Amino acid sequence: MIKRISLVFVIFAGFWGYAQEKAKANYAIDVNNYYGTILKHNPDISHLITGHPSGMILSFQRKTYGKETWQRLFNAPDYGISFLYQNMDNQYLGENYGLFVHCNFYFLNRYLMLRIGQGATYNTTPYDEDKNFRNVAYGTHLMSATYALLNFKKEKIFKGLGVQAGLGVVHYSNGNSKAPNKSTNTLFLNAGVTYELDQSTQEYIKKQKGEVKGGEPLTYGFLFRSGVNESDVVGSGRFPFYTLGAFADKRLNKKSALQLGTEVFFSKALKRYIDFRKAGGFNDGTTGDEDSKRVGVFLGHELRVSKISVMTQIGYYVYYPYEYEGQTYLRAGVGYYITKNITGAITVRSHAAKAEVMEFSVGYRF
Repeated sequence: MIKRISLVFVIFAGFWGYAQEKAKANYAIDVNNYYGTILKHNPDISHLITGHPSGMILSFQRKTYGKETWQRLFNAPDYGISFLYQNMDNQYLGENYGLFVHCNFYFLNRYLMLRIGQGATYNTTPYDEDKNFRNVAYGTHLMSATYALLNFKKEKIFKGLGVQAGLGVVHYSNGNSKAPNKSTNTLFLNAGVTYELDQSTQEYIKKQKGEVKGGEPLTYGFLFRSGVNESDVVGSGRFPFYTLGAFADKRLNKKSALQLGTEVFFSKALKRYIDFRKAGGFNDGTTGDEDSKRVGVFLGHELRVSKISVMTQIGYYVYYPYEYEGQTYLRAGVGYYITKNITGAITVRSHAAKAEVMEFSVGYRF
């Protein structure tokens, strides 16, 4: 473990040296230790909540001062990369090592910081039917992960040195790309130090009145999503899925847009699940002839941060021939505008707190 963390420090030291050469860019680092508890969002993971996870977060970020419009609209956020190590304090859950991209948003005269990080993590002891069958939370070594911090922060207490402390939460899941995938959510307290490498004296440029305006006429577009997933039946196999959709898009201003759309879902994993229920003699009325396709409608919101978009959607299956997880679904994720019209995105579609798939999407907006 020490060797792995030391390697991360070496990598960040390289960024430090690079940042010092590029003084005009204004970079900062911070290190936080944390201690918390796993939330019991699902009774199936009760036997895995035996201790108090702890770890550290090491971050490197570039500061902004409002020189560009998107920076002023979000009160000059920071953006960068972060490394997260977590000891789950449970022999079956092991340890997690994650790499993230993150953004820091500031409030209350920059004394309150909200950080959102999205990335991937490596788990040391995932589920194994022979060696680790108790770990129903993580079905794979590699998983997606999201973390958030809400910290009180005071910068430049002594030269470039500052402090921060607050609450955080980190979520691990493989998006049901392989079963089991009950996932975990860790709520924690954190505290640490910050250091501005350049100790800039630049003033923050504030948003001007009316600068957020910039609505656009109603447009429309198409999208395609795909990936692989497995049903909750362990060992039933991983299969590709495909989703075709169309949407109408209304830009309200430079920050927000609303979407209304429809989509058709094709799932081979669901078809295999239907066959399993028929062959298993569960006496639940499954005949094996049920259609595995579904058709949904969704309403969504898109938050634009430069070329990045944060998407949240709620949907309802209007064609739902077979009961599976629930008729209402949620989607959340991050997208990127490759051009003005072409977008790519990574999202998770779930039913309440249970993920069904991790989706890789491409879309075209006219």
